[in-house]
Amino acid sequence: MSVVKITVDSTCDLSPELIDKHDITVSPLYTILGDKSYADGVDIKPDGIYDFVSENNILPKTSAASVEDYLSLFKTYVEKGMEVIHFNISSDMSSSHQNALIAAKEVGNVYVIDTLNLSTGSGLLVLDAADYRAQGLGAAEIAERVRAHVPLVRASFVIDNLEYLRMGGRCSAVAMLGANLLKIKPRIEVTNGKMGMGGKYRGMYDKVLLKYTEDMLSCPDIDTRRVFITHTKCDEELVKQVREKVCSLIPFEEVYETTAGCVITSHCGPNTLGVLFEVKNQ
Repeated sequence: MSVVKITVDSTCDLSPELIDKHDITVSPLYTILGDKSYADGVDIKPDGIYDFVSENNILPKTSAASVEDYLSLFKTYVEKGMEVIHFNISSDMSSSHQNALIAAKEVGNVYVIDTLNLSTGSGLLVLDAADYRAQGLGAAEIAERVRAHVPLVRASFVIDNLEYLRMGGRCSAVAMLGANLLKIKPRIEVTNGKMGMGGKYRGMYDKVLLKYTEDMLSCPDIDTRRVFITHTKCDEELVKQVREKVCSLIPFEEVYETTAGCVITSHCGPNTLGVLFEVKNQ
């Protein structure tokens, strides 16, 4: 039986501890600051994004991993006799998935999964694959089972400040001004691979996050194996409050806290937080 190697886009936002624990290899996407391109998590960290935006009042651009990137990645393991399962950010959000498919077809013995998600919404699926691998399953069966989990992921996040959305053309200055004056915080949800407005909250951000957490964890048939609290530069006390709320509502076996990488940070800015998990049935 071939050894199964799990590889992922950097956008899965898994912590270094989880990456090491499950022997996962990360393939970076890219963040472009001015005329220079940086590998996400390798050449630049999120603080570099915040500094760039503060100094230039423009957002970085992001770009996909190339076919050549994936060819190099996949060959590294297939040439050692391994099978590869690779996880991509949603194909609706990046051309990375299409590039990975092209490389996989050339290399062979590579199973590419379109997570139809981002951040730890993708990361949940990666950990599902790690669980199945630990059970001794082969790559083809793991890929089939994990694809069945894709529609079970519940990924959302709440944005405190709309400035990054405004600069990215996703929110007008007038709308941003109104939202700020009324203390409106949008809830963004990922559905069928696309991001959209899932709701709005009004009030102070700490109270909003607790209400958001209650709303998200009120859905039926939650898979209690694991949950992610993923954020961008949120205050530690704020994250602690959300964690306590999560634990008071649902007895998850594992509660993971992670910070988003550069690609995700480039689009939503600081002080964004999400509670991400799976359900058992659609």
